[in-house]
Amino acid sequence: MWKIFAPNLPSHWVDHDLLSDIHLMPTTRLLRLVAAPVVAPLAHRSLIWELTKREVLGRYRGASFGLLWSLISPFLLLGVYSFAFGSVMKGRWPQGGDQGADQHSFTLILFIGLIVHGFFSEVIMRGPMLITGNPSYVKRIIFPLDILPWPMILSALFHLLANFLVFLALRLVLEGHIDARAILFPIIILPLVVLAFGVSWLLAALGVYFRDVTQITSVLSTALLFTSSAVMPISSVSPSLRPLFMINPITFIIDQSRNIALWDTMPNWEGLGLYMLLAMLVALVGFTWFMATRRGFADVI
Repeated sequence: MWKIFAPNLPSHWVDHDLLSDIHLMPTTRLLRLVAAPVVAPLAHRSLIWELTKREVLGRYRGASFGLLWSLISPFLLLGVYSFAFGSVMKGRWPQGGDQGADQHSFTLILFIGLIVHGFFSEVIMRGPMLITGNPSYVKRIIFPLDILPWPMILSALFHLLANFLVFLALRLVLEGHIDARAILFPIIILPLVVLAFGVSWLLAALGVYFRDVTQITSVLSTALLFTSSAVMPISSVSPSLRPLFMINPITFIIDQSRNIALWDTMPNWEGLGLYMLLAMLVALVGFTWFMATRRGFADVI
């Protein structure tokens, strides 16, 4: 498998024992491989908790408003996009039939898209630096490197959920009510969280051997925003470009989040189930790739 992704990767950097097990392992060892991404964080849950706290609090250390910036920043970003798309470009969003959403509704619609994109964007932009940004974990101490995505993703998830609470408060102020279906939001984003783990393991390993990955993901983050339903409805996109929007991993999650939080309808459970299966597959591939290539981390960093 590693030859497909990195044909020039030196042979001694690859954990061949693990790779041979993938092809010739009994059922028991296969089950252990599948369970490994879950078992490892359970075994190191205290360490993950401490790293997550440091991740969240460290981001705002020294700032006058501290954790309040986790709520202020989305509002500032929302103001910029609302002005650009709502006031300058006169953007409107189809909301049932031909009825156009008013400015308040447009703001709420935009907010949902931005916070979901913000979560996934943070993962792909920071993923390539998980190992290269922590060289002491690789060289000086015995550290379970495979848990490094957990603090990052849990921190991003904390900000996502905090922003969703802000969204609920904003909707209550602007529209005067909140539908009970909004409580399903954690279930809606769960497949995206699973996908984020797989992507972060892949990017963390690739970022060690190919430093250009960091530059690519910064561009990819912007591309994901403007090729999704975060800032524009798919119905307004040219039919020839719609497949590009549909394969964007955040489009489906954004649409389902709006269904339960704005349109007051139930999500597409079948679609979420399929998304979860694909996300679990990506997570397993990402974890396997990470574990197979980690032997060479110390040689490169």
